[in-house]
Amino acid sequence: MKKDFAFTTSRQNLIRGTVFYNSNPENLPAVFIIHGFKGFKDWGYVPFFAQELADNGFFVVTFNFSHNGIGENPFEFTELEKFANNTISLEVSELDELIDFYNNGGFGFEGRNNLIGLIGHSRGGAIALITTNEAYQNNEIRNIKALCLWGTISTFERYSKHQVETWKKLGYLEVINSRTNQVMKLNKILLEDYEANKERFNLLKCISQIKVPVLIVHGDQDLTVPINEAYQLYEASNKDLTEFVIISSAGHTFNIVHPYAGSNPQFEQVKARTIDFLLKHLTKN
Repeated sequence: MKKDFAFTTSRQNLIRGTVFYNSNPENLPAVFIIHGFKGFKDWGYVPFFAQELADNGFFVVTFNFSHNGIGENPFEFTELEKFANNTISLEVSELDELIDFYNNGGFGFEGRNNLIGLIGHSRGGAIALITTNEAYQNNEIRNIKALCLWGTISTFERYSKHQVETWKKLGYLEVINSRTNQVMKLNKILLEDYEANKERFNLLKCISQIKVPVLIVHGDQDLTVPINEAYQLYEASNKDLTEFVIISSAGHTFNIVHPYAGSNPQFEQVKARTIDFLLKHLTKN
């Protein structure tokens, strides 16, 4: 079963999402799937993998961050001004609020202290990492008990000195969406947010502090986020709690394309390792 939902945040921003489940959701551990930069909840494998997770006994939440650029049309970037004004802080706050929404019965049922797992791809993994770290550092009850980092960045510092100078001078930076050929602006609020929160958004520090089981999955042919970043995350992590899986001959999206054209051997490995990991850490024996 799947149901669409809409959630308005404390900043009056709209989050659109879809939940997937096959039985009484109040009894199921929850998994949140967090998209990355230029990603969205209906991209490629996401809805298909969400249903597969539901088939394995999870209540699955997929969603679009309010400023990811996707509006009423679930497949088109039509809200480019919002995209331009997105920040790391905004996404962290929205994931935090969405987890609270779930824990407080927002999906129409009262949870029973159900365990929660987060799956984040690329920048989405970084958002999940910060959110998990802050929940535990602040002693907030979130019940996050498993963290899956797919093709995740190890740092937000991804721009050259020249790009940063241009960004500050013009007030924006332009990036190309290679899939749609759209020119998408990033306003300097994104840069300013990072520069004001460098310590908070230090991903290697975050992963070194959390006491939650972590699964790092990375393709060895990832050209967007080089595999060296996965090694950096692993080296900084608590090794007793971390599993590190390298997927041979796989790129940034594990060779999945949008629109979805079916799975492949690489992505089957990703799914199998992720489902096993979540079953191990989120199901109560």
